[in-house]
Amino acid sequence: MIIGYARVSTHDQDPQLQLDALSEAGCDQVFQEKITGTQRERPELNACLRSLRKGDTLVVWKLDRLARSLKDLVTIISDLEERGVGFRSITEAIDTTSSTGRLVFHIFGALAEFERNLIRERTVAGLKAARARGRKGGRKPALSRADVRRAAAMLADPTMTKTEVARYLGVSRVTLNTSLNREGY
Repeated sequence: MIIGYARVSTHDQDPQLQLDALSEAGCDQVFQEKITGTQRERPELNACLRSLRKGDTLVVWKLDRLARSLKDLVTIISDLEERGVGFRSITEAIDTTSSTGRLVFHIFGALAEFERNLIRERTVAGLKAARARGRKGGRKPALSRADVRRAAAMLADPTMTKTEVARYLGVSRVTLNTSLNREGY
């Protein structure tokens, strides 16, 4: 089967252009929704992806109708490929059922991986430069050293539990344990 997916971002927009293009592309069934692409949960997209079977092809009018980012796109298309489902984007003329389309998609995937690696390298370099200037990364501890000493003193009383001390200090028990370990208690 050829299954289409159409999405517009607001209720004011009309999906008819997409629906016409998907119909012309030969879609047997079309899932459509009016929801912004920034929403993580898109019920119709999820239903569409669940309905696809080996040998089917998912067709979209444009790549940005399917995914929120290149990373999301690569994830979705890779999942389809593993399941034996083809993919076509009408506007960008990408068709993973052909060797040229698979090549273009793999180039997209390589670019996404390259972008992730660049971000990682810049982050590591930035942290290293900050450490060289004497700055530490991360957020400030939830409990000061004085709070940790107070907690240790409270815990010296056998009738006090860590849960009670954590509640008194306004933190979770895990945070209390982490803070006590950090300060050597």
